[in-house]
Formats: sequence, C-alpha cells, structure tokens
Amino acid sequence: MDHIRNFSIIAHIDHGKSTLADRLIQATGLVEDRDFRDQILDTMDIERERGITIKSQAVTLPYVDKKGRSFELNLIDTPGHVDFSYEVSRALASCEGVLLLVDAAQGVEAQTVANAYAAMEHDLEIIPVINKIDLPSADIERVKEEIEIDLGLDSDQAILCSAKEGIGIEDVLEAIVKEIPPPSGATDGPLQALIFDAHYDPFRGTIVSCRLFAGTVRAGDRIRLMHNRAVYKVEEVGLFRLNREPKKDLSAGEVGYIISGIKTVSDVRIGDTITLDNDPAPVPLPGFKEVKPVVFASIYPVASDDYRSLADSLEKYKLNDAALVFQKDSSAALGLGFRCGFLGLLHLEIVQERLEREYDQSIIMTSPTVQYRFVLSNGEEVTVDNPVYYPDPTAIVKGMEPYIRASIMIPERYMGAVMDLCLERRGVNAQFNYPTPGRIEIRFDMPLADVIYDFYDSLKTVTQGYGSFDYELLDYRESDLVKLDILLNGERVDALSQIVFRESARPRALHACEKLKEEIPRHMFKIAVQGAIGGMVIARSTISPFRKDVTAKCYGGDITRKRKLLEKQKKGKKRMKMVGSVAIPQSAFVAVLKTDKDS
Repeated sequence: MDHIRNFSIIAHIDHGKSTLADRLIQATGLVEDRDFRDQILDTMDIERERGITIKSQAVTLPYVDKKGRSFELNLIDTPGHVDFSYEVSRALASCEGVLLLVDAAQGVEAQTVANAYAAMEHDLEIIPVINKIDLPSADIERVKEEIEIDLGLDSDQAILCSAKEGIGIEDVLEAIVKEIPPPSGATDGPLQALIFDAHYDPFRGTIVSCRLFAGTVRAGDRIRLMHNRAVYKVEEVGLFRLNREPKKDLSAGEVGYIISGIKTVSDVRIGDTITLDNDPAPVPLPGFKEVKPVVFASIYPVASDDYRSLADSLEKYKLNDAALVFQKDSSAALGLGFRCGFLGLLHLEIVQERLEREYDQSIIMTSPTVQYRFVLSNGEEVTVDNPVYYPDPTAIVKGMEPYIRASIMIPERYMGAVMDLCLERRGVNAQFNYPTPGRIEIRFDMPLADVIYDFYDSLKTVTQGYGSFDYELLDYRESDLVKLDILLNGERVDALSQIVFRESARPRALHACEKLKEEIPRHMFKIAVQGAIGGMVIARSTISPFRKDVTAKCYGGDITRKRKLLEKQKKGKKRMKMVGSVAIPQSAFVAVLKTDKDS
C-alpha cells in the first residue's frame, strides 16, 4: 500500500486539467505516442466537441521514481465547470491529495477557490501547480501572491509547469510521490468499497467504479450492496488503464472496477458501500451529500409510444450522472414524460444532448424554471417548480424566488457592459474587488430565474469570451410573481406556461407569440396566439389562414353571386375553427426557449 497514491486534479475551467492529465499519461508510458490523442481521458464525443470535461475519469499510472521504486498512481481527472462540481466532490472522497492547478496568466479564479475549500473539507494534501508558464502574459509572481492571499497555501511549494509544452511534468510526478500520503486501511479486514461512479454496458451489465478503503475483493466472491442488501457474484475485477485491465484481486487503497452481472440498474447507487456477503462490514462508509437541483424542466418523448424507452434510458443515464433527479409528469399537450432537476443550464444542455446521442431518444424539453415559494392566505407555504401547480392567485399572500450571489471576473474594460447586463437582470448589492491590475471581480445578488434564461451566453458576448462566471445560492426573497400562459385559439398550452416576474411578463409574452407565429404552420383557419396573465391578454399575434379563391369560377353576373360564395366559405371556416386542433411542431417549443440573440 506504500506504493499507491490516489490523487485528483482540480482547477477553474480552462486552466489545463485535461492537458496535464495527457502529459502525465504520456510521461508514465501508459500509451504509445502513435496511439495518443489530445484530451485522451475525455471519451465522450460531446466533451471533445465542446473542449470541456463533463465526467470525472479514473486511470491508474505506473511510475518509477528517481530512486527506482515503482508506484501505482491513481489519477481521477475532474471537470472545472460549476455545474459539475458534484463530480469533483465524488472524486475528492476517493483521494488522499490533489493537484490544484492555477493558470499563470488568469490567476486564482472563482472555481479555483471553491475547489480548494472542498479539498480542505476532505482534509486532503494540496499541491499548488502553476500551469501555462510558457504564455507571454504569464505573471508567476502575481499568481504566487494570489495563492498565498486567496487560498492560504505556501506558494514556495508551488510547482511551475507547462502542460502544453511538457515542462516540469517530472517535478509534478515526484511531488505526487513525496507529498501525497499513501492510503490507509487493513487489507485483511471486512471489505468496504465506496462506489463513486458506474455505467451500464449492454453486454456486461452495470460496471461499478469504486475505491477500496478496507479488505480485498476477487473474482468469485459474493458481494452485497449495503443500501438494499442485494447480493451478486463477482465476475471480474481490475484497474482502469485507459481500457479496463482485469486483475486477480483489488485490495485496500486501490481504485478499480467490479463487474458482477448487475442487470437491475436501480440496484446501484452512487455513494453506496460494497461489502462481502459472508463477512460484511459493520457499518457502511459515509456516502456523498444528496445534491439539490436548482433548475427544473420537463422532458417528453416526441412520439408517445417511446415513453417506456425514455424511462429506461433515464434509469441508465442516472447511473453515470447521479446529479440528475427525475419523477413522472404528464401534460395535456405532450402526454406522459418526466420532471427533471438539474444543477444548472449547462447540465441541462448536456443531459439533453447525451440522451439524444447515446440513447437515441427524440425528446421535447419545456422551459427551464426554478423552485418558487408561495405563502397562502391560510398560512401554508408551498414550493412550486412546475408552472402547472401555480396556486390560485386569489389565495397568494406573497411569492418568493431564489437569489444567487454571482461572482463575475472580467478585464476592467468590460465593466460598463457587464454592469448594464446585471442591472437589466435585477441585480442588487454590487461589490467590487480588484484582485490584480487590469482585472476586476464584480459581485451581484441576482434572481436565479433571470440567470438561467440566457445570462451566461449574454455575458460571454459582451465580454468577447473573457468573462468567467460562478455563483452560489443565497436565499429566497419576496418578489411579484405571476403565471404567464400561452393560448392557441383560446386553448392553454400547459407545456409553454412560465412563472415570471410581473415586469418581465410582457416582453416574454411578446417574444413567445412572435416565435410561435414563425414556427406554427398556417392552417385553413385563422389562429390567435396570445400571452395572458389569468384572464388578461397582454400580447397577441395572428397566424393568417390559407385562402382558397372560391370566386375563381364565378365570372360575370351580379355581385351577390360572389358574396354568397364568400359567405359560405366564411361559415365553413368558422365551423372548422370550432372543431380544428392546432398542430404544434416540436421546433416551436425549442424556439420559445431561445432568445433573439441565439436565433
């Protein structure tokens, strides 16, 4: 066990975690140069396209130090985006130490601080690494000062490296061996293995990624999952070496996988403890904190026959992304579906894309909303995350919505544009920090509902991509909230309803009406698209009908002949309007969510 090191790489977005992981894999000779490709641990297409890490990945690196001792380094690469901080917390629970990566040009940023505190909470050894020292704009002394002041770490121990150029990689590996303590735990005690990830393989069943804290497990053992007491026989154990590498046994301190033919996906829970059936551990290991979703949206299959298939796909997806929360839901317009909770808007986008790509699901997503609270006249407080359950307006005493503390790091020249953007989104209590010359940190208290709509995209636009954005949930504050309904021919479309701040209701309603007018195809009768609060219509557009020229064959003679035909047509259209239903294409639901900037 003295020759095992479990460590993780944590940092802000784009500070070079995946590139450093690539260099460490190359330096330890795990993959030959001809087989190597950039972002080698980012296995999903969507990660490679967007250039971001979404899933934390584990890999075991063989390393021989300067004294000739051989080590097994278990690296768990983590995402940097705030929406995937839950992945980071799970990775940290499996480690004894971390490399805290800081960009030599950008310095310490929002997620750097958040991740450093998370590592301190787990009582891990933190090794500061200053990356990208080859950049012309690198300012190493300033970054060292920030590490001392903002993080309270000893900057003299900071390792200088450039993951892109391969500078200082050997120093990083030596520091891992020297500074990070080896794991502890008795190999001969009862088995205790913490599940930190899992994914479903159609041929092998559920493949569980785990960190062993005590005991040993080998093929042929009968294991028990402690939360539901399900028992399985182990088929294979092994390590992650880019591909799965089978091994005779896994013992305390190691990170690896267990395959035991688990076909029932719902049996496996992230954070559960695996133990042996014949010699069980007395107590399970502490799991992970239950994650609280902040953004909600409903997912429906495009064809109602695909409901069962969507349910199975979500079960399998949940194995790989424990932060997704879902329950059954139904809508008059879209049929049966699921109400899902996400950690943020990027998380929502990723879930949608992965369901479509990896699980071949055609889905419709409704407008994202947050959790609102309403105090009713009978003293009861209700929580509403779906506009369908908006309480009776006459019974509401006050409405409350969640506020966040937004922390925005930008170059000083964009200060005016970002201030306007935040004030437009009802930002209050502005605070300013000047961490370094030329850079400014602005903090605002803002309603989460206004941030999830399209704030992040707008921020990137006004700062030409230089703005970085992080947030933490604050509390609930009183607000004037109303339910905005969209009506088609006087019929409410519940999937398009939104709960909004009263002053934002009219612009949102106009936007939705215009978008629907563009997307809904013309029918044989006139269609009124209206936005309404209760019984009051606040916006409208009209989709004009196709018009057949019934008077084409009527030439000559008295005008009353034409009038008679037109009257007959008018009555027919009126009757058609009464019985005709409006077909809403899937693109219309998507278009309502998009802002003018997107389109």
